[in-house]
Amino acid sequence: MATVTMKELLEAGVHFGHQVRRWNPKMKDYIFGERNGIYIIDLQKTQRLFKEAVKFVNQQAVDGKTFLFVGTKRQAQDAVEEEAKRCGHYYVNHRWLGGLLTNFQTVQKSIQHMKDIESMRTDGRFDQLTKKERLKLDHEHSALEKNLAGIRDMIRLPDVIFIIDSNKEEIAVHEANKLNIPVVAIVDTNCNPDGIDYIVPGNDDALRAVRLFAQKMADAIIEGQQVAKEGAAEVGEGAEAVEGVAAGATPDEGKTDRRDRQPGRGRDRRPRRRTTYVPPGAPPLPEHESAGVGEATPAGAGSRNEFEGVQREAAPEGGQISTASGSESGNGSNGAGQAVASDATPKAEVAEQTR
Repeated sequence: MATVTMKELLEAGVHFGHQVRRWNPKMKDYIFGERNGIYIIDLQKTQRLFKEAVKFVNQQAVDGKTFLFVGTKRQAQDAVEEEAKRCGHYYVNHRWLGGLLTNFQTVQKSIQHMKDIESMRTDGRFDQLTKKERLKLDHEHSALEKNLAGIRDMIRLPDVIFIIDSNKEEIAVHEANKLNIPVVAIVDTNCNPDGIDYIVPGNDDALRAVRLFAQKMADAIIEGQQVAKEGAAEVGEGAEAVEGVAAGATPDEGKTDRRDRQPGRGRDRRPRRRTTYVPPGAPPLPEHESAGVGEATPAGAGSRNEFEGVQREAAPEGGQISTASGSESGNGSNGAGQAVASDATPKAEVAEQTR
């Protein structure tokens, strides 16, 4: 951020005020003392207040606000014009026209008239007029250009006004206050600080002091504009990156497979315990295997005794099959054992055993 050092203020003569007899009592708080009949401005307060003003101007520049430099005294005309052009904003350095802000629509008509005269010179209409008419238009154009050259491209009211010598630009201060436009002003010991939002006490008559203040204000505006451009560039790059990521993403990306969400259905699922199938006529299984079969019995298919009964019935004993265990198991599970036994034994053997 643009700053001003105590050495720069001393070298520019910012500390010299007006004569004691020409002071304004409202500036008492900003006066350090008197020397040889001249008031000395407190440069410590000047440096602190100028830093606050520069910070405000810088923030306004970051937000894209417009500025108007005003300095119509002879010492400030060149400095105001040069620094305003350097930072790309507007200026008034010849005379403040009454109603320049409060009656801006009428001022716009005068600016348009000045532009019409310039267009007449380029398209050949100016040469078709008589000498007296041309002289009249030249006189009008020179007067308009002297007063409105710095605001010819200003299509709306400025957001901030920077003024040098608030006493001489008293009308500008009143119009800005009426329109609620912030005012940053260089105030000398003979000036009235009322109506100024950011007061910078200092010498407003010395050429070096005026140029120093105008230069620092322009530097603050330029820094703010650069910060705004960098921020806009970063935002644009971030938006492009987000769009690129969104365009490169597949439709299935970021979705979870349903098989992964359900337990026991992934790749690392545990193997289920298998039940041992005992075909009809097979030898009985060992005790630990039959116990495993009973443990793996699904719900609703009978108890462990039912399966053991089925196994005993399926085992051949002298060519005959006993149905005692099957009947017992059937009583325990609503005839489930009988159904299994009848399915496992041939129909001829069952008929013979019944006889």
